[in-house]
Amino acid sequence: MSSRPDPVRAAARPAPRTAGIILAAGGSRRLGRPKQLLPYGSGVLLDAVLATARDCAFGQTVLALGGAAAEVERAVDTSGCDVVLNPDYGEGCASSIATALAALHPETDAVVLLLGDQPGVRAASVRAVLGALHTPAGAAGIAMCRYDDGVGHPLAFARRLLPELAALHGDKAVWKLLEQRADDVVEVRTPGPVPQDVDTEE
Repeated sequence: MSSRPDPVRAAARPAPRTAGIILAAGGSRRLGRPKQLLPYGSGVLLDAVLATARDCAFGQTVLALGGAAAEVERAVDTSGCDVVLNPDYGEGCASSIATALAALHPETDAVVLLLGDQPGVRAASVRAVLGALHTPAGAAGIAMCRYDDGVGHPLAFARRLLPELAALHGDKAVWKLLEQRADDVVEVRTPGPVPQDVDTEE
């Protein structure tokens, strides 16, 4: 008896539709100028994050802008992204998450959160957290990176957690959700330190 997979059945199981949400709506209060546009590599900070997102080959990439949105759109190549504007960006990143989630394709199966001021995150880490959600058991609702010195982004969320993600309020609400949903969280071993996010000139 052949053990080869049935090609008809395989075709009936489409690959999960994934979306990347890039949170780049902050007003850069501590820095005093748009950190999305700070020089980085051969471009600016946000260029590097968008390059990572493109390397991930998401089914959809949603870029949430708010503070300095017009300047960012003039300076940064946002091609391939669905750009959404969050007028309430001053209320914290949860408002940007909700704005971005509202723009998702209705058949999205999983979402990855990326920070617009954290250029050190690698596409391999994104693929790892998505892979942790899509295990045969299918038990994990949230996957996050466990670096050598702590936990951090990227964070991946299964479809069933998206309503709770959309209902968050404030700046650190995602981490509170991870605490509340500890039984749903899987940590993905990721070598190296937590990638730094940019808040000051230093």
